[in-house]
Amino acid sequence: QVQLVESGGGLVQAGGSLRLACAASESISRFYTMAWYRQGPQKARELVATITTDGNTNFRDSVKGRFTASRDNAKNTFYLQMNNLKVEDTAVYLCSVIGAGGSYWGQGTQVTVSS
Repeated sequence: QVQLVESGGGLVQAGGSLRLACAASESISRFYTMAWYRQGPQKARELVATITTDGNTNFRDSVKGRFTASRDNAKNTFYLQMNNLKVEDTAVYLCSVIGAGGSYWGQGTQVTVSS
């Protein structure tokens, strides 16, 4: 069973930055795709960013140019750097991985952006 633990959430003013981390209990090089999702208050969960095994990244339109994603295989951790945060980015952010054994999710970390 793969364990994922997110960290780095918190309260930040609009325009600020946060870096989220997702630490995996095993080598992330085994996973086909790593992803960040978020679920805002009374909103459906939405895909924010993906990182593939070959390093390609994709982002939802609303965060393009503000968020970046990266990975550190040596630390079994992948990241979501969030810059120029907006109030509408407020949500619980969850990381997820897809591997041969299926998909796995972290518990989530709260990001709150104040105006």
